[in-house]
Amino acid sequence: MSIPLERRYADRLEGFAEQHPFLVDLAMALALMACATFGTSLALPGAEPPAQDKAGVAVMGVACLALLRHRAYPRAVVTVTMGCTVTAVVMGYLLTPLLLAPIMAALYWLAALTDRRTTRAYGIGTMLAVVVAAVFTDSMDQLSLLLRTIGPFFWLMLPLAAGNMTRLRRAYLRAVQARAEHAERTREEEARLRVTEERMRIARELHDVVAHHMALANAQAGTAAHLALTRPEQTQKILNDLTATTSSALRELKAALGLLRHDDEMPGSTSLEPSPGLSRLPALVSACESAGLEVTVATEGEPQPLSPGVDLTAYRIVQEALTNVTKHATAEAAHVLLAYTGSRLLITVTNDGPSKPEVARGRGFGVMGMRERALSFGGELCAGPRPQGGFEVTTALPLQPSVHLAEGTPA
Repeated sequence: MSIPLERRYADRLEGFAEQHPFLVDLAMALALMACATFGTSLALPGAEPPAQDKAGVAVMGVACLALLRHRAYPRAVVTVTMGCTVTAVVMGYLLTPLLLAPIMAALYWLAALTDRRTTRAYGIGTMLAVVVAAVFTDSMDQLSLLLRTIGPFFWLMLPLAAGNMTRLRRAYLRAVQARAEHAERTREEEARLRVTEERMRIARELHDVVAHHMALANAQAGTAAHLALTRPEQTQKILNDLTATTSSALRELKAALGLLRHDDEMPGSTSLEPSPGLSRLPALVSACESAGLEVTVATEGEPQPLSPGVDLTAYRIVQEALTNVTKHATAEAAHVLLAYTGSRLLITVTNDGPSKPEVARGRGFGVMGMRERALSFGGELCAGPRPQGGFEVTTALPLQPSVHLAEGTPA
């Protein structure tokens, strides 16, 4: 119980000192003035104190009055109090700790408020001046030379050491506070970065699911409207495909939202639909063909097993590339090439049709999303017009990405 009580009183005193600094300085100056006044009345046994008592009190009063400005002018205060102390010693007053009280307080504040070099310079100068005055004064002739030098030196070293400790402690506390603030800012930046990455991941998932199926549904509906009167049987087939497209969109959207809501601490969500992969390319090709886009898929090399993340990324890139052909190009055919070379999968999606005039002015987020997906697994993606006409998307993905890439940036 004693420690919290002491701490409580210490906190109150510190709070009062911060709120009323002048009152604290005034009380300190009055207390030191009382000590110095009493010190002017002391003398060695058998010796008479100086006759000019009022002069000594006045000199020490000037020293204590100067202490009121120690916060703003610590160097000037040390100079004034040193001069007053040396003057009192030369006048014949006995050099005691009571007489040294004002200069000791000034040296403490100098060491606490200034730097080490200033403290060293003023401390050495003050000690030399006081020791020389003590050695050559008549009031201390009865003492040996050793006592006249060691005594003032010891008493003046105490406030210098205490002030240095106070300054170092304050610097340590400031450093600790700065490190804590830096750590807090770092945590906030990391949290903002995680939120941004999560938003980008959600945007990619929703874009891939919604934009693809909406583009196909729009193309299928337009084709059905165009063929409704001339080819009713084909129109019926397209409408059935449109129903399948919207149903697939709802399933994938539900699966994506379920994954986004999934809590790692609750691993019991086993009813979610598996993430799509390259095994769904036939269904994707069929949906594109029902929208009027003929798609051919070719494979080079021996197909290799892919990690789930790379499989999903490859499928989403092909899906987005074909969606862009449906939305932004007038091509009637697209070509998909899957090439397994060593430890990488090369994906190339091309078409030979020019861009539609009404959409050539705008830019979406499809290419940027594909590039972000590829980079998240250590891959590369290039997209742009072909010299012979049309558009080409080329992607290189590692078959088995490193663990830190696969776990650090979800696709």
